Amino acid sequence: MSQGQPRRPREDEAQPIKYGDVFSVSGQLADKPIAPQDANMMQTAETMIFGQTQKGGPAAVMQSAASRNEKAGLVRHDQATDVAGSEGVTVTETDVPGSRIITESVGGQVVGQHVQPTPVAQATAAGFMQQNSITIGEALEASAQTAGDRPIDQSDAAAIQAAEVRATGSNVISPGGLAAMAQSAAAYNAGTEREQDKIKLTDVLSGATAKLPADKAATRQDAEGVVSSELRNNPGMGTRPGGVAASVMAAARLNENINM
Repeated sequence: MSQGQPRRPREDEAQPIKYGDVFSVSGQLADKPIAPQDANMMQTAETMIFGQTQKGGPAAVMQSAASRNEKAGLVRHDQATDVAGSEGVTVTETDVPGSRIITESVGGQVVGQHVQPTPVAQATAAGFMQQNSITIGEALEASAQTAGDRPIDQSDAAAIQAAEVRATGSNVISPGGLAAMAQSAAAYNAGTEREQDKIKLTDVLSGATAKLPADKAATRQDAEGVVSSELRNNPGMGTRPGGVAASVMAAARLNENINM
């Protein structure tokens, strides 16, 4: 082989699933592997708009691809594509007469579009929906949607407590609040053998915004605090896809993109 020629990958070498493999995108994005944090950001964005991840939608496709890439050792669990991180993962709404158009984009390129026949909110003068920052409470509710069927353990309880402290600005845990409920649920589950008898995330986090005495837009500092708490209490030393820390981090990243 002559000097200076790039080595061509062998046919038996695993190749990551790239954006260009599953979406009609071009440029740099097409050659980027779909990463777990990209998928988490899209999953959170879809949940904020639709109330849940859309079956067969961009978030579901990205989660499947990112999971395969991670299992093959081609991307890290905490990895985000530079294009998605710098240019954003967004879901935007536009009202037109008689319908609402929802557009999902990564790095400014459209990866999905839905048309709903009836507008569900009032449009601005320019015809675009006002996109507000995502709060910590809303991120917790998104986690209830994406990972709600999983029993609460100590790492979840620690992450929920950190999220409540960040949302309220107080280190005092309110009796009967989210953190107290999560701690009680984790203790109960630790002594319960049957999975079907355990308390699930959705049992505690559904309607989280209303259960918090105060709330605020999720920031990167908030997310890092929640991630740190979840990791300290997780023997596997990794945040769970769609879990509390991942959802708050995804919300923080989306807020950064909204406010750019």
